[in-house]
Amino acid sequence: MIKKATMKKVVILIFPLIILTLATHAQQSLRLWYNKPAQNWEETLPLGNGRLGMMPNGGVKEENIILNDITLWSGSPYDANNHEAYKKLPEIRKLLLEGKNEQAQEMANKYFICSGPGSGDPRYGCYQVLGSLHLYFAYNNIDSNHLKFTGYNRSLSLNDAIASCAYQINGVTYKRECFTSFDDDVDVIKLGAGSPGRLNCKISLDRPERSSVFTKNDLLEMSGQLDNGVDGKGMKYLVKVKVKLKGGSLQANEKTLDIQHATEAVIYISAGTNYHDPVFETKIDEALRKAEQKSYALERSDHIKNYRALFDRVKLNLGKPVADDLSTNRRLTDFEKDPSGDNGLPVLFFQYGRYLSISSTRPGLLPPNLQGLWANQIHTPWNGDYHLDVNVEMDNWQNDVTNLAELDEPLVKLVSGLVKNGERTAKSYFDTTGWVAHVITNVWGYTAPGESASWGIPLSGSGWLCDNLWKHYAFTNNKSYLKKIYPVLRGAALFYNNILIRDTQTGWLVTSPSSSPENSFYLPNGKTANVCMGPTIDNQIVRELFAHVIEASEWLNVDKDFRDTLENKLRQLPPPGEISKDGSLMEWLRDFKQTDLHHRHISHLYGLFPASLITPEKTPLLAQACKKTLQMRGDDGPGWSIAYKMLWWARLHDGAMAYKLFRDLMRPVTSTQINYGAGGGVYPNLLSAGPPFQIDGNFGGTAGIAEMLVQSQNGLIQFLPAIPAQWSRGSYSGLCVRGGGVVSAIWKNHKLQSISLKAKTANSFHVKLPDGTKYTVTIDKRSVHIPSSDGIIDLPLKKGQTAHVVFE
Repeated sequence: MIKKATMKKVVILIFPLIILTLATHAQQSLRLWYNKPAQNWEETLPLGNGRLGMMPNGGVKEENIILNDITLWSGSPYDANNHEAYKKLPEIRKLLLEGKNEQAQEMANKYFICSGPGSGDPRYGCYQVLGSLHLYFAYNNIDSNHLKFTGYNRSLSLNDAIASCAYQINGVTYKRECFTSFDDDVDVIKLGAGSPGRLNCKISLDRPERSSVFTKNDLLEMSGQLDNGVDGKGMKYLVKVKVKLKGGSLQANEKTLDIQHATEAVIYISAGTNYHDPVFETKIDEALRKAEQKSYALERSDHIKNYRALFDRVKLNLGKPVADDLSTNRRLTDFEKDPSGDNGLPVLFFQYGRYLSISSTRPGLLPPNLQGLWANQIHTPWNGDYHLDVNVEMDNWQNDVTNLAELDEPLVKLVSGLVKNGERTAKSYFDTTGWVAHVITNVWGYTAPGESASWGIPLSGSGWLCDNLWKHYAFTNNKSYLKKIYPVLRGAALFYNNILIRDTQTGWLVTSPSSSPENSFYLPNGKTANVCMGPTIDNQIVRELFAHVIEASEWLNVDKDFRDTLENKLRQLPPPGEISKDGSLMEWLRDFKQTDLHHRHISHLYGLFPASLITPEKTPLLAQACKKTLQMRGDDGPGWSIAYKMLWWARLHDGAMAYKLFRDLMRPVTSTQINYGAGGGVYPNLLSAGPPFQIDGNFGGTAGIAEMLVQSQNGLIQFLPAIPAQWSRGSYSGLCVRGGGVVSAIWKNHKLQSISLKAKTANSFHVKLPDGTKYTVTIDKRSVHIPSSDGIIDLPLKKGQTAHVVFE
């Protein structure tokens, strides 16, 4: 059970592990680069401003840039609930209590899934590619089929959020820069030729379906309307392209713009949809006008300033060697063979995850979906939707700890928007109050179960989302925010409180019916089932959520009666975990044998991470059972699964294993076929490979590195809890901890040199010192004498104060 004083007192534990300093090393180049154009989409470089996205391929004969708008969805709002399902609830529960899971699943498949085809329903919709911008280049007196170019370089700067390429043809240098403006909300592409009049280019737009392309007043435009699954009249979109030239001429043809004999060209792309925006067309025109009135230099500098306001908050250095003189794809292959030669690659990947977050979401917009922001298909894998059984939650795990807390807002908004629909779902299936979401959702607010009981009926989705909402409060200590999200947390807790039933074998209160996400088990008769009652993840989520709502109601001084009810229920819940006869953590209420020993989901370790119900310090036996579970499941899997295992090993304070999982996560992958088992890694552009591409592996990997550097669960901040031997030198600054603190650390020659903590809110921080270490403390550069007690010192800080601890 989580202590009520979690936010009142923060403890810092410093591990005297293998460590070193960053301040003694210059910041490495944060750049992905390649010496040839992209041959496929998985080699292109992602750009984005939270709404608009581009992925240029850097082609010489043809530059093909995939365009995205995160709001572009087919489908429409609809009610997928089976409103008669609750009538079958008593019978399904009775079968489960009798151990007749097979029969219960048969009934659930008939009556307890969604109405209709669920995620396959055209009304459910999918996230879709906006289209492609094509630049067809012509080089004076050179046959385009026999182009020879030299000096090619293509790169993405994480420091500036700008992609560029350059090459030479017949002694002329050609350069391109692309960025998606954070300041003016347009895509910007600059083309340049090193000799006057040598830039010749034809510009076109296309899309695989539902598009109309035309020119109007020197603008290239593409518009269309997606299918809503009802009458075909779904979301509208519009793309407009404007060109400014230095030298040469621009000709508008029927469906193309032709640039002839120019020296420079700046292309502006403004796009949008009518998703919650009836005047989107006017905004597109306004964005174009605003952008083209600026000089390119000002547009570029404003973009960088806006981006760096977020990106520059965190610095990380893991010491030498750093192989940034090698192309990124070469670094990946070398790292797979021998990671000791490149301590810079983990830093690049860490900061790339932060870059992708900044680029794929902003306050007021949508959170990253399965694709983040970037998709190149009409029908993206798994609809490019929001999976609630780890994926969308993982997408946001890195935000708070890596100093991007404002990027949580889109998820908070999405979750808040699920409540009303979730209340209807709760009424339809359980005839109760509160709200629930299951496994999948979309921009239309889907909360019903999926179309199959084998994967579609877990009850953990809404509770898991609430953990993300709570975590933002835990890191910021913002009581106004807590007041805002309290009704969402309360509604989810109310649902669980109302639907718990008593297990006749153990006497515990458990959920029913539910399942452990996407996993199945053997029944005593040798058959398999998914549907069960009280899977471990449900027990953990309910326990954690109840504790959070109890704490929130105390802080806000509301709901005493409901708080008392939850406290009573907490005492009747299963423990955070039970140990199986094989020594692993039980995934189900009964000690069932799982059907897939290496299943990608290990949902019953939720209590280890993202929750902190299981820790090596407070629940060592359960922590050991988690370790046994990870060993039995194996290290391989899709990219997101590998990242999750990395996080679990970090929570177990095993830096060697966390690093081993990071190595696996960096495995070069080329396949794009859907994979549910082993074989995850990264593509040449460092995007996570399931395969196919899913953004969650990137975000989970960045969160994993952060978790190796600092942890702060249960009021205990641990510096360097899972540092591997390979990172023997380093430093970081700008990472955040629960309780409202920003921390830094420097380590060298396996010894911690210093730490600092700045309080963003007034709080009392407790620091556990390394054994036998002498120290000095300053607060705002003023030396203070703070004696230790049992190796712990207390740092009471006012908002804005900074404490430094230097070790001798």
